[in-house]
Amino acid sequence: MSSPEKTPPTPEPTRRKAPEELRSHRWYGVKDMRSFGHRSRTAQMGFSRDDYLGKPVIGILNTWSDMNSCHTHFKQRVEEVKRGVWQAGGFPVEIPTISLGEAFQKPTTMLYRNMLAMEAEELIRSYPLDGVVLMGGCDKTTPGLVMGALANNLPSIFVPAGPMLRGDYKGKYLGSGSDTWKYWAELRAGNITEQDWQEVEDGIARSPGTCMTMGTASTMTSATEALGLTLPGASSIPAPDSRHSMMATHSGKRIVDMVWEDLKPLDILTPASFDNAVVTALGLGGSTNAIVHLIAMARRASIPLDLARFDELARRTPVIANLRPGGQFLMEDFFYAGGLRAFLKEMGSHIDGSQKTVNGHTLGENIADAQVYIPEVILPLKAPKLESGGLAVLRGNLAPDGAVIKPAAMEQHLRKHTGPAVVFQDYNDMAARIDDPELDITKDSVIVLQSAGPQGAPGMPEWGQLPIPQKLLKEGVRDMVRISDARMSGTSYGACVLHVTPESHVGGPLALVRTGDLVTLDVDARRIAMEVSDEEIARRRAAWKPPMPKFSRGYGAIFLKHVQQADTGCDFDFLAPDYVAPDAAQASALAGGEPEIH
Repeated sequence: MSSPEKTPPTPEPTRRKAPEELRSHRWYGVKDMRSFGHRSRTAQMGFSRDDYLGKPVIGILNTWSDMNSCHTHFKQRVEEVKRGVWQAGGFPVEIPTISLGEAFQKPTTMLYRNMLAMEAEELIRSYPLDGVVLMGGCDKTTPGLVMGALANNLPSIFVPAGPMLRGDYKGKYLGSGSDTWKYWAELRAGNITEQDWQEVEDGIARSPGTCMTMGTASTMTSATEALGLTLPGASSIPAPDSRHSMMATHSGKRIVDMVWEDLKPLDILTPASFDNAVVTALGLGGSTNAIVHLIAMARRASIPLDLARFDELARRTPVIANLRPGGQFLMEDFFYAGGLRAFLKEMGSHIDGSQKTVNGHTLGENIADAQVYIPEVILPLKAPKLESGGLAVLRGNLAPDGAVIKPAAMEQHLRKHTGPAVVFQDYNDMAARIDDPELDITKDSVIVLQSAGPQGAPGMPEWGQLPIPQKLLKEGVRDMVRISDARMSGTSYGACVLHVTPESHVGGPLALVRTGDLVTLDVDARRIAMEVSDEEIARRRAAWKPPMPKFSRGYGAIFLKHVQQADTGCDFDFLAPDYVAPDAAQASALAGGEPEIH
């Protein structure tokens, strides 16, 4: 396996900035009253001029929080990043950001991903920073931090939190999320006891770090490494491993050199590097959430990426990582098998090795000496787990702008299925009725959840792995076709159609489905449709009335007014690079009331 200090030979020297060219020089180096204030307040913190004058000031954006269990080790890791910055001759400053603790925050951290992106953008813009270390990992912290950093385009490097250790239950390995859903179903079916459930609870999360399945966290940190924004091998190291500490220190050293070299994210990111990130997510059997996040990240870099490109790449990308929830092993096993470097090397020509990375070398140079040590975990390219189809984009009269499914994580007999819809108007309706013994539902039914999208939920929570009715669980049913405008956890599994766009809350066709309608899923044909005539759909549309907004004030109101749909990444419209602000006449017309909801 790779050690984080093992890097290719030093690249050819490039022109280095002069100290007076540093961005922080405008705060600290000039001779005026404002600069006096900056220097005197830095002295107030116990630093003298020779600590920072003429040196790169490195902002460390730290998403540590007591409400983010994945990042509990970041208190220590930030000190190790600082150590690297000091050693390289920089001046480190830690800047806390909103943490987005996936396990605790309601209704969903997705509601606040854009808030983190905005906060990161404004912190980087407003402080005297020459370069930035982004410390994240728990699901939305990775895209949020990267989105904010791209808006400023200062030298930036990402330090991933790393996965936690394998869970333990009666001699079996447990995986975050995946085994939660599994054993919860068995408890509801009466196959395990409350004591068994307690033992699963106590053993499933036993160290710092993110989910140890190939969920959203590891999918996004792996994709970010494939983009070239981390040191090689950084995303695979388990959080408690001493090599994770080494990686943090090496990242602190490297960002100082990146400042002197003026190596910025937009010097690295290209359409080909985003293809690498997409192929990585697909080949890993990664989370469907990668679609929403990578599209948003690409748009911040003014790089075109859409659902069609995801599906195009999915049709020809093999799945070679045998990782839960679609496979057998966990992230700790993946690291021992060689980690992401070995995975990328095994992917061969599916990865463009010519793309730049933060260490000054190409991706191909960074993985040239990588090896697969456990071929049962990282499968040979010639014998993949799946020939293609890690993710699939569906369209049809239920999702004219697209929906997604993860074929690798579903029971394969459901790839082509038609059944009668059982519709729930919202999450509360589903929770109240799903286990009702009188509910008219069979294993062939199609469960439909409305009002779970970006505006409807709000925030597009991970409700998409809709529960199977208890009476069917007791009959042995473990998968059914389920459809919603929600997301699902990357640790989840099942025949779940997600991200239906447009969402039902804004009048998308999902809002028009009725219980009893026949619904067809055809994964191979990339089709999701209700078998209802166009005339009947038009009649229902004419009778549909928009629901009330879920927020009337604060950040929630901003979110509802400006969030875009899933197919364009759920970013805010005013943060897109191609956003055109209202002209003076429009602004005047809107001044007296609420802005129009788009």
